[in-house]
Amino acid sequence: MKKLLLTLAAVCLLGAAASAERKEVHILSVNDMHAKIENMPQLAAIADSLRGLYPDLLVISAGDNRTGEPLNDLYEIPAYPMVILMNMIGFDATTMGNHEFDSGAEGLGKLMHMSGFDYICANLNPAPEFGIYPRATEIFDVNGVKVGFVGAVEVNDRMTPDTHPDNVKGLSFKPVLETLQQYKWLRDVCDVVIYLSHIGYDADVEISKDLPWVDVIIGGHSHTAIDGGEMHNNVMITQVVNRLVNCTHTTITVDNGKVVGRKAEIINVADYPKKNAVVQEVVDYFSNNPAFQRVLATLTAPMTSYEQLGCMMTDAWRVETGSDIGVTNTGGVRYDYLPAGPFTVSDVLRLDPFGNDTVQMELTGQELKDFLISISRNDTYGFPKVSGIICNVTMDKKDPEKVKDVKITWPDGSKFDLKKTYKVVTNSYSAAIADSPRKDQGRNLNRTTASIIQEYLEHQGKIDYTGVCNVFQTVSKK
Repeated sequence: MKKLLLTLAAVCLLGAAASAERKEVHILSVNDMHAKIENMPQLAAIADSLRGLYPDLLVISAGDNRTGEPLNDLYEIPAYPMVILMNMIGFDATTMGNHEFDSGAEGLGKLMHMSGFDYICANLNPAPEFGIYPRATEIFDVNGVKVGFVGAVEVNDRMTPDTHPDNVKGLSFKPVLETLQQYKWLRDVCDVVIYLSHIGYDADVEISKDLPWVDVIIGGHSHTAIDGGEMHNNVMITQVVNRLVNCTHTTITVDNGKVVGRKAEIINVADYPKKNAVVQEVVDYFSNNPAFQRVLATLTAPMTSYEQLGCMMTDAWRVETGSDIGVTNTGGVRYDYLPAGPFTVSDVLRLDPFGNDTVQMELTGQELKDFLISISRNDTYGFPKVSGIICNVTMDKKDPEKVKDVKITWPDGSKFDLKKTYKVVTNSYSAAIADSPRKDQGRNLNRTTASIIQEYLEHQGKIDYTGVCNVFQTVSKK
């Protein structure tokens, strides 16, 4: 009997020792917050609650923390409110999103200096002259578990993130995959390896094939609603939609230095029943600006698509500048729904938050056609939104994202003359990224595109864009 008791005691001790080796890493992650400061008190409350259960909780962002909310973007130091609120919540790290560069290198350097969290981005080269010192990697000790992060931001064919080219002057970037492969050594020194990504869901799925040494990808950029975590090539990928609608709580189980479990669950931020009172007071302070609530016009029916809002934007530029045609890149239209009712200054600045200048140019019909195709190719969000013309766009069957042809007509269906010259108005971003050949590179009208939209709405008084559509797309049969 004594021998049996000793045996049972030994088994219990072995079980306790084995159990002691099994640990959990808890991560609260967000992506593409786009300065939704109104929801930061709820996010803070969620972080408080999780820290009560898991004191070593890591709070992480996959980039695009800024741009999209005038209370933040038009502050004396743009994006200062978001940085302060992230500091208060206790973020541990973020990667760079393409919109982190929206106030240029100098502005980014100032924000990094104010941040109480680290910026992890391996494919952005340091720029000491601007005070930009991103970390390629960072290793956290979470209750004895070594958790390694490597980060990267998307780069386009010009090897820059998707922001106005002027915003990244003086900065240089490296290809994403080529850069990440230099950090395989994280697997040898860490129990958990996480890629903090701002390249988009489809790109994350594709790149996971080449990252067998990564356990989890915390993603952003494409605003993809993943219900928890998805497994691709034995890598778990997480991401939520933008503007702090949701966040992700990821649990990684580690046993004797090896990952044996990965789980991710979505937490609704927008409707979370609690708010951190101190964070709410700071949000109220930043929100105390009645100028943003000024009503410009009345929307008599809801706007329900990017197309309708894009048509309104380009109508405004065309009408207010006396141009024949208005054009905006689709990525410049920042939301796809606005309810009926007052159309405020804040609504305009959230719709067109980039501070782009208005550019007018004289283009032949053929130059315009090439201009539209070039924007579509370089903006990555699809064919541009237009005013004053109708575009019937044929996409390539073999490559559905590639424009095969564009047929332009006038709104009444009459023929469009490709040889005639027209006045075309656009934003400075579209003018900068369009690399199509044209004689006239454009003239800066020294007025922001958002200010012109405000003037247009005030002149209209009431607007209704129900059923308005100027771009029609089909896929070629061959």
